[in-house]
Amino acid sequence: MTSLTFHDVWRIVSRIPAGRVATYGQIAFLLGHPRAARFVGFALHAAPSALPCHRVVSSSGRLSDAFEPFGRATHRQLLEMEGVPFSDSGSVNLSVCLWHPDDTQEV
Repeated sequence: MTSLTFHDVWRIVSRIPAGRVATYGQIAFLLGHPRAARFVGFALHAAPSALPCHRVVSSSGRLSDAFEPFGRATHRQLLEMEGVPFSDSGSVNLSVCLWHPDDTQEV
């Protein structure tokens, strides 16, 4: 198995289109490291500011308290600006906006 780098994570995250989200585990799976969801989080914490890290949520659609600068409020605002729907409980509606990369494209 190949080693995983922050740049690998950033490459995947840069492909998530506006109005869609991916999960930490989904990104880890796409990179061939299905148990590396926590590593994905570490990579996003160190990501360049231009990367759309706000498009990554937990497997249940929950937002991150660690999101800069104001935690979940900032995370939600950025997603709402892209039209991402939320449930009454405040989670992203994954059944509507989960990103599915085209199977014919290289991840």
